[in-house]
Amino acid sequence: MSITHEADVSSASFLGMAPFLRMSIAGIDFTAETQDMIAQAENAPNDAVLWMNLATAMMSLKHEALGLQIQQQALAMQRVYHWPSRQPPTLRLLMLMVPGNLSANIPLDCLLEESDIELIYYYVDPEHDNPLTEPVPAHDVVMVAIGASDEQESVLLRLEYALRGWPKPVLNPPKHVPTSERHNASLLLQNVPGLVICPALHTPRDALLVVASGQKTLADICDERDFPVIVRPVGSHGGHGLQKIDSTADLAVYLTQSTASEFFLSRFVDYRGEDGLFRKMRLVLIDGKPFACHMGVSAHWMIHYVNAGMYEDAGKRAQEAHFLNTFPEFAARHHDALAAISRRTGLEYIGIDCAETRDGRLLVFEIDPAMVVHAMDDEIMFPNKQVHMHKVKQAMREMLLQRAGKSA
Repeated sequence: MSITHEADVSSASFLGMAPFLRMSIAGIDFTAETQDMIAQAENAPNDAVLWMNLATAMMSLKHEALGLQIQQQALAMQRVYHWPSRQPPTLRLLMLMVPGNLSANIPLDCLLEESDIELIYYYVDPEHDNPLTEPVPAHDVVMVAIGASDEQESVLLRLEYALRGWPKPVLNPPKHVPTSERHNASLLLQNVPGLVICPALHTPRDALLVVASGQKTLADICDERDFPVIVRPVGSHGGHGLQKIDSTADLAVYLTQSTASEFFLSRFVDYRGEDGLFRKMRLVLIDGKPFACHMGVSAHWMIHYVNAGMYEDAGKRAQEAHFLNTFPEFAARHHDALAAISRRTGLEYIGIDCAETRDGRLLVFEIDPAMVVHAMDDEIMFPNKQVHMHKVKQAMREMLLQRAGKSA
């Protein structure tokens, strides 16, 4: 199995993240191919594209620290990478990105594999007063493809200044990206009718240690009156370090297992359905319009699609298919809540992980433009998912063309 965007691995071909994600979803071990890439890179020490491909491969294989080191080596040689469209290009999208792991930026190539959109990856320099340190290639539209986090606040501020008066349309403007940061979003989306999002409170380790020891209660350090609560390290993604805490004893154990100095703490909402199962949906808003991407079904409250048993359980896949097929009804029920997310964030493209509460409200776990959205699931196992993902791809294409003043 070759690691490809279309053909074999080549020093002339920038791969992006899509081929590695595709193999990961399919359960294919590409360690041997990555070893071949290492050998190629050792024989081509000045090939930045090859080193960048290797960095992505390493991070996809969970060797994040090594992958980030290799990425820095590639970026020291060049900061701009071209991801060619599979069809003759209709539009060139300049994606402004930051150095970082696989969750740092919008992985748009995973959605646009078959499109006529050419992607230009421009890795800004986070340390420079003007993050656009290299010449900017010709393009039709700009997307700030940076996910929100505390670490990116400074570079986004400087990017906002650098993009003032930009001659091309700018999507997800830098000033709006921080609205999707976990703490900011949890405050921004309060008091929206029909929407529930629990405030994510920045809580220092020392404050939690005092609660764990019994010297203070939760009510003494935050607005939460009692357990259970959800705790996660600040800056974590993908559920790393995320845990439901039911008691002070649980909290004490948790703190012995985590070395983080700052945490997000929020109230736990039991969103089980009448059958006792949890259902978490991933949506995207594209130019304010909602689209369904997937739904995970699990007996556990913390749902990750890849380990929710969706690939093993035909019944769960049937439930997901029903959700996708009836999504217009879901979108209509939550129209006002979804419209408020679009309006308050000011982002043209954003992902939403959510559920429905027992009383029918939209329960939002997280909003993030850098969520992975793809159409890579097996078509035999998921026979109708491509139909719905095609709607997402088409909406993205239409928005880009419209912003560029081109006909769809």
